[in-house]
Amino acid sequence: MKRLGTYSVLLVGALIFAYPFLWMLAASFKPESAINGLALWSNEFTATNYEKVLVKIPILRAFLNSLIVSACTTASVVVFGSMVGYALSRLTFIGRRTMYLVILFTMMIPFQIVLIPQYILMVKLGWTDTYLSLIAPTMLSAFGIVLFRQFFAEIPQALIDAARIDGCSELAILFRIIWPLSRPVLITVALLTFMTNWNEVLWPMMVVRDRSLMTMPQVVALFSTGGEAESQLGYLLAAATLLAAPVVIAYAFFQRYFIESMASTGLKG
Repeated sequence: MKRLGTYSVLLVGALIFAYPFLWMLAASFKPESAINGLALWSNEFTATNYEKVLVKIPILRAFLNSLIVSACTTASVVVFGSMVGYALSRLTFIGRRTMYLVILFTMMIPFQIVLIPQYILMVKLGWTDTYLSLIAPTMLSAFGIVLFRQFFAEIPQALIDAARIDGCSELAILFRIIWPLSRPVLITVALLTFMTNWNEVLWPMMVVRDRSLMTMPQVVALFSTGGEAESQLGYLLAAATLLAAPVVIAYAFFQRYFIESMASTGLKG
């Protein structure tokens, strides 16, 4: 009975959190006249809203742009972040602890503080209206480095010492020994990075004005506020569903590794 009560509470909580997304998904398949109340089911399901969105905005091109930017950023954060995390956890050099504290300090600085200097830098480099302006500023993640450092610190030192005796370089140890043992944290960092970059809208709004380079959140935001949606709630819900679907699907596939990584890192010093 005690376990039944626990699962009942968890089920109610899950429904409360999931219901807004389920309602958005259901309403996006309804005609405008049928989007009323909080009911999920309707006898008037239609795909017209999605057809209108595909016609009114370049959603497929925006999807490709978001995929390119998010994939490149994710690959960079995983590769370079794991290298920094390995160095901070397993290598001995002067200033290692200071460097780690500086990385932790950068996590406390709001993004809005560095927004203008970062934009000026992109303008000076001539990278505005290019993929570089969307990818370069996010090629490293302080949070990813911290997760890698904490996870790598739990790997037995004997494995690394044995690899060094066998003649492995530090990069070979990282990619051939550490990586196969670190699948949960690799997937977690990749998933969080992908989700963050996929949902980013403020920075793309500042550095990209070419419609052919706009990311999906940027296109959807302009569609919602620029009048193209014609004040039709169904169009807005269909665009929001297309935007949210990739990250929801990705998390559904990899949530087991995400939870395992958070439980194993512990974020302890």
